[in-house]
Formats: sequence, structure tokens, C-alpha cells
Amino acid sequence: MPLADFPRVPLGHSPTPLEALPRLSEALGGPQIWVKRDDCTGLGGGGNKTRKLEYLMAAARQQGADTIITPGAMQSNHARQTAAAAAKLGMDCHLLLENIAADSDRDYRTNGNILLDRIFHAHLHHFPNGTDLDLAAESLTDELREAGRVPYIIPTGGSNALGALGYVAGAVELMEQAKSRKLSIDHLILATGSAGTQAGLVAGLLSNESAISVLGICVSRSAEEQEKKVEALCSQTLELLECKRALPREAIRANGDFVGQGYGLPTREMIKAVALAASSEGLLLDPVYTGKAMAGLAALVRNGEFSADDNLVFLHTGGSPALFAYRSTFDGL
Repeated sequence: MPLADFPRVPLGHSPTPLEALPRLSEALGGPQIWVKRDDCTGLGGGGNKTRKLEYLMAAARQQGADTIITPGAMQSNHARQTAAAAAKLGMDCHLLLENIAADSDRDYRTNGNILLDRIFHAHLHHFPNGTDLDLAAESLTDELREAGRVPYIIPTGGSNALGALGYVAGAVELMEQAKSRKLSIDHLILATGSAGTQAGLVAGLLSNESAISVLGICVSRSAEEQEKKVEALCSQTLELLECKRALPREAIRANGDFVGQGYGLPTREMIKAVALAASSEGLLLDPVYTGKAMAGLAALVRNGEFSADDNLVFLHTGGSPALFAYRSTFDGL
């Protein structure tokens, strides 16, 4: 089924900018680095989840939903953008938020994405670390149905095959931008967590016969676990598109060296990477995703993993509102 045949509700600003980062490239002493600014998608502070929500919210509308339910971590970028999308479309939104980092810092509990969730008038449900949020979502769905509502559950990160279509479209957009600039992209690097963004990009590039290499920098699990997760979702996405091309195992690549102690937990490398991007390019990253992904990119460049004449594109998946929840992490700068 062609991508254009899937229902989609426009929510974001696209195409997002593709910009050169000459000062960062010089600072790292490696190849030419570019950034795909998906932090500029616009909806509720922007970020990569907006592309996924265009397909997921369309499906919710088709099913007559009046209420959206989605799980995530307490400072979830996905939850924030889902709350914004629901507000824009006149739906109620329930966010099931797990305190994965077990952080008692007041900024973490009340600022950043949490502040924006409240401004979007989402209903916030807080759970301790280790809670089965999928089960909690099903329980809440039953309660809402009994109250006469029509709920629709969006999975963590919007990462199912339908949501991944947002990055099939994103891959096509990037290819068109590169073609118009006569830019040959060698590597595309991004943070990878719930897997939908990386799976969608690989599916989009593969179905359009692109040779761009995709590398996900893990933010929550080992490379082996992440690659399995991405491969499974990419296969489902290709099946949804009725694409007959085989998925080469080597197309799914992840690096798990920059997770640190776990999801949402700061690392020294992340702090340095956030400071470097800000001071060299005025580019704001986030502590959970893009900061760790940039730490990975910087280390790989410094270790000579790329050729000097390569063109690297860093996918900025957004998340800078979370900086305000991690204020104490950056006190030493």
C-alpha cells in the first residue's frame, strides 16, 4: 500500500531544515556534519514524535476516538507532543508517566515536559518505576469506556508500524533535500529508544533504494537488544507498506556504548556533548536522547570511524524542553 494512501492529519511543520554544522565539524576535526532539524516540527515544542502522530492521530479520528491514552517516562517528549496533538484536535489526553529515573529533584517532577503537559491540559497519572504501563493503559481504557468515552491507545513513543510511517515519509523528505542540494549523504545518525524512528527511516530508505547508512545510538538498552527491536518493527513497517524488498540484516545498526547507567540518567559525555553543540552552533540538545546521541557521534568521529570526506547527518529528534527538568545536571558549566 503506497504511503500516500494512509490517512494522515497534518500536525507539524515540514520539511524541517537541513543545516550544515561547520563549527562543530571543525571542533571535532572530522567529516562534514549536518543536522536534520526535527526539533523544528513545531507541535508543542517540536520533536520527532510529531511525524508519527500525524498517522496515529488520523487512525484515532477514523475510529471515532475522543480520548487519547499513551504511556511514557515522566519527562517523555512523546507524551508532551501527544498532549499537544490532542489539544489541537479537541481530544482529551491521559498520560501514564513512569518515574524511571526515580528522581526526587523538584525540577524533574514539575518542570520541563511535565510543565508543558499541564499547560496542554492533559490528565497526568504518575506511576513508580517498574510499573506495567501497558496494563495500566488497558485498565484506564476500560474505565473510560464505562464512562461513555471512546479511548484510543498510542504505544510508548508512538512506535508501532503505523507510527513508523512518519519516518518513512521523513526519509523521503531527507532524500529530496539532499538531491536538491546535490549532497551525497553517507551516514545518518540518531538516538534510538522505542525504535519507531530508526525503523521508519530504514524502511523508507530501503523502499526507495537509498544507500544511506543508518546508525542508532542507544539510550535505553544494549545494541543487541536494540537491533532486534528495530529489525522487528522495520519488518512490520515494510509489511504494512507491502514492500517486497528483503531487509538486509546489516541495515540495522546500533551502538550501545553511550547509554551510561540507564535511560534518562545523565553521563559526563552527554553533558559535554550538549555544551559543545550549544557553544559551537547555538544548537540545543536534550539530556535523554540527542545529548547521548551527539556524545556517540563525537566519540566515533574522534576515533576515526568515518572518512574525512564523509557527509554525516545528525537527526535532531527534539527534546530541549527537558533541559529545564535537568537544571542541576548542568550546574557545573
